[in-house]
Amino acid sequence: MKTYMANPDKIERKWYVVDAAGCTLGRLTSEVAKILRGKNKPEFTPHIDTGDYVVIVNAEKIKVTGKKMEQKVYYHHSDYVGGMKETTLAEMMDKKPEKVIELAVKGMLPKGPLGRAMIKKLHVYAGPEHKQQAQKPVELKL
Repeated sequence: MKTYMANPDKIERKWYVVDAAGCTLGRLTSEVAKILRGKNKPEFTPHIDTGDYVVIVNAEKIKVTGKKMEQKVYYHHSDYVGGMKETTLAEMMDKKPEKVIELAVKGMLPKGPLGRAMIKKLHVYAGPEHKQQAQKPVELKL
């Protein structure tokens, strides 16, 4: 029996919408990363993007455990000397709650061109409204 290898031309992609209100950040993002990667499908192939599209709404209403709101720190660098910037999770949730989920999911995907293609299928919105109604996304309970 031969091993099945998915063909990129014949992959059926679905659209899912996930409500993040009241969900824990890590548990939500690990399930979303599985869907983006395609691990929930029987035709999963590691070197081919077989995943589906995911729309996350209510990103501002996620929760975290412990003291992560004050102690979790995000770093970025401007590429200039002394250009290291720090932002706590609480500050990030006030300014850009979508970015918190995007960074968490991105860290769970493969690095390189394959991971960059997978992260493009993620759409995150702070509020309950989203722009992908035309794709008729199916609601997914996590």
